Amino acid sequence: MIETLKLFTRRILTAGVIAFLAVYADPAMGRDCSECHKLHLTGSDFSQWRSDTGDWQNAGDAQLNPENEKLLMTRSGSGAILNGPTGRTVNLFSKQEFGDLRAHIEFVVSKDSNSGVYFMGRYEVQVYDSWQKPSEYPGIECGGIYQRWDGKRKPQGFEGHSPRVNTSKPPGKWQTFDVVFRAPRFDQAGRKIANARFEKIVHNGVLVHSDIELTGPTRASAWDDEKPVGPLMIQGDHGPVGYCNIWVAPAGPNPLFAFDNAAQDTNHTTVEEQVKMLKDLGYAGVSPHYAGPGPMAQMLQELDENGLQMYAAYTGINIDPGGPAYDPSLKEGMKVLAGRNAILWVFAQSKEHKPSAQAGDAHAVEILRELADVAAEHQVRIALYPHYAFWLETVEDAVRLAEKVDRPNVGVTFNLCHWLKVSESRDAKAVLEKAMPPLFVVSINGADNDGKDWKTLIQTLDRGTFDMKGFLETLRDTGYTGPIGFQGYGIGGDAYDNLKRTMAAWEKHSQVLRGDVTPFGVPKKTP
Repeated sequence: MIETLKLFTRRILTAGVIAFLAVYADPAMGRDCSECHKLHLTGSDFSQWRSDTGDWQNAGDAQLNPENEKLLMTRSGSGAILNGPTGRTVNLFSKQEFGDLRAHIEFVVSKDSNSGVYFMGRYEVQVYDSWQKPSEYPGIECGGIYQRWDGKRKPQGFEGHSPRVNTSKPPGKWQTFDVVFRAPRFDQAGRKIANARFEKIVHNGVLVHSDIELTGPTRASAWDDEKPVGPLMIQGDHGPVGYCNIWVAPAGPNPLFAFDNAAQDTNHTTVEEQVKMLKDLGYAGVSPHYAGPGPMAQMLQELDENGLQMYAAYTGINIDPGGPAYDPSLKEGMKVLAGRNAILWVFAQSKEHKPSAQAGDAHAVEILRELADVAAEHQVRIALYPHYAFWLETVEDAVRLAEKVDRPNVGVTFNLCHWLKVSESRDAKAVLEKAMPPLFVVSINGADNDGKDWKTLIQTLDRGTFDMKGFLETLRDTGYTGPIGFQGYGIGGDAYDNLKRTMAAWEKHSQVLRGDVTPFGVPKKTP
């Protein structure tokens, strides 16, 4: 006899999903408060959905019809919802509208069936029977980010994103999505200043997408425009599908990762030791120096096993003619990063040209286009990395070069310590606005406003006189929703203690990045 839905859904919460929830627990409420603002959209009725529910029905469970595997059959009860006997009914829209959110979704499809979950009614994560099936095109797969559509283009479908791996279960088996979504950002005049972004999509406990931007609504969205908020939409007209245990919660602040230099000391000399420490302290991942395909593959394996991410790998180019322009193994290294949407942090040096000298632009653009085109084949991005006293020294240099390179996978980095070193201003508003929208990643650390050397310009986040809260407010107001890294170069001392104090400071400072929690209801509990 089939168990009740409550027991059923409890059983299928895998270790990977539980780990996901732990990462996105609300530090403001304490690490055990991932339940605080959770809003359940499925239950005993359709009270959380707009009134036109068509043939959607409540049930206690769903499974394949033994007489026709292209249909689902139900068991009496409540908690699950199904789109009628034939799977051809209206789309469901949540009553509440959301911007940024974290969502958990459980679903089951019949053989060859199709549905989708549209965030803000516009951006689809595909629900599809992909069990042991080859991909027809990017984004069609279960867990794919569905393609956009333009009838005047060739091909008409574009910007679909396949999941990194196919983790689909057979039809008739319940599956899970866990998603962190960031809404597009708009200025006071209503002009879009940042694209919508899927920060993370986890399918059946496996990370399949990371930091994917969407330039507009995907195909078959409810609306073609973009807004700051919108409802969750469940597609109901593409075949039999069941959903249960759908809930949403605040997305929380941007993910915080650590540079590898912040995780290294005499007690943490191996990749295994460093990754374990970062996981224990609540960091989302790490950014290592690029040391070749082998070490990077080892790092990725360790990160994957611990549910963390590699956000960026640090490498460089030499724009002077006559020598190697970059590490000869770099193109092979990109293959190791394939499908992860990871970033190569690229600094640029020259003995021939002084810092910021535009005479070096032409050769730099040639090198960067070559790298960018190879990177694009493997879904790798390049973020230009300004570095004090290097030829590529300022954020303005990076923006200028990115515009000249003119590749969609080439953007810029804002690294606080190098900006403080070269800038007389301590107001980052103008430079951040100039860096948007191709600002791929930001790094921060504690610092002194009047600091001159690296000891005063790179400190743990709990130290220094620089107004970190004000900086993060400025970053928020420019529309940046991407990852933020902690720079730990030269701090010294105990890495665990440094990272622990930095995380505590981050939990305090990042309150300004948490956004509006009112759409999710009154907190269910307090610490």
